[in-house]
Amino acid sequence: MVLSLKNGDDAHVHIAAVPLEKAYRLLNHGPSILVSARHGGIDNVMAAAWACALDFAPPKLTVVLDKATRTRALVEGSGTFVIQVPTAAQLQLTHAVGTHSLDAQPDKLARAGVRLFHMDGFDSPFVAGCSAWLACRLVPEPHNQTAYDLFIGEVVGAWADTRVFRDGHWHFEDADPSWRSLHYIAGGRFYAIGEALDAVPS
Repeated sequence: MVLSLKNGDDAHVHIAAVPLEKAYRLLNHGPSILVSARHGGIDNVMAAAWACALDFAPPKLTVVLDKATRTRALVEGSGTFVIQVPTAAQLQLTHAVGTHSLDAQPDKLARAGVRLFHMDGFDSPFVAGCSAWLACRLVPEPHNQTAYDLFIGEVVGAWADTRVFRDGHWHFEDADPSWRSLHYIAGGRFYAIGEALDAVPS
């Protein structure tokens, strides 16, 4: 798997494919996510808080995309999108792309410090610096999309940064705190994921 980052960053050496049957684990802890899409030569990235795993085989996920967002139009136009798990180090980036619109701020991505890269075999923009990526094919559900802003994606590719996700599991407790996932509450307030707690088998 060859990755080419636009800015010559070599961070891609830590990116490894995640088996699709384990892709749901990338979202199971309920992180805030970044949604990226491309259509008609336009790239955009937005933050979203309402996303979750939906199915195992084939793996699917759901995400809520408001009608007012440009990213939603790009998803509907292209039929593809990428879900990324941003890190605590990307707090300001995540807040910026979730607050500003591409329509009102055409240089939104540059202002937010978003760096995009290409994943071989996928014509979608991937956000560099995240801890996980899920490439999705839109499963059209016009009623859900119109009535509830709810989009379903079939996961067709999944990857994670091995510094924080490997062997099918997150390792936040072993990684630098800057790798922790973000969990949005409201009003610009996020929490980073906390300590691991293991239940004793009963």
